[in-house]
Amino acid sequence: MNSLLGREERVLFFGRFQPFHYGHLAAVEWLLQRYREVVILVGMADESHTWINPFTAGERLLMIKKALDDAGVDASRIITATIQTLRVFSGNAGFVLSYVPPVAAVATANHPVRRAFADAGYQTVTPPLVRRNELCGEYIRALMLHGDERWRRLVPKPVAALIDQLDGVERIREIAAGYTPSVDPEKVMETCINAAQQR
Repeated sequence: MNSLLGREERVLFFGRFQPFHYGHLAAVEWLLQRYREVVILVGMADESHTWINPFTAGERLLMIKKALDDAGVDASRIITATIQTLRVFSGNAGFVLSYVPPVAAVATANHPVRRAFADAGYQTVTPPLVRRNELCGEYIRALMLHGDERWRRLVPKPVAALIDQLDGVERIREIAAGYTPSVDPEKVMETCINAAQQR
């Protein structure tokens, strides 16, 4: 990609951000080196209080804002939006893009999402995966569930503070109490690594 051209354009960064962690922050910073603006689209915005989506769309937007402010990211180069839960297939690509301003490319590390946009004819980019063995939302949630304070080192400090304010760890424990199968952090980490290696 021509980096000079890229900086004149806008890129869509699509994810669930459950929670927003240092891997997401690194991706935003990487994209800002290549594009003029980054549109952060919070997916599955109509779902919360479940194992895969414990936090609401509003809570996730606040996590993003606080983390980016703390990192000194220029807010004038960030646009945020939300979208409801959708099936992942190429026919929905245009619908997703109708929720955001025009973009030159779609950035995601999620293989099915990337393939769906590529199959629909849109340019896609994949930010480098940082510390992919632990910067994984499900692994972070598993640590919270088991009372392992290492989760705090995996998210920006303002995100950890917000999760505390929301009593987010207890929320995750309550959700997991009715969730099967049981969640083992080490098995989750292995799943995260395997998924990352396929990207």
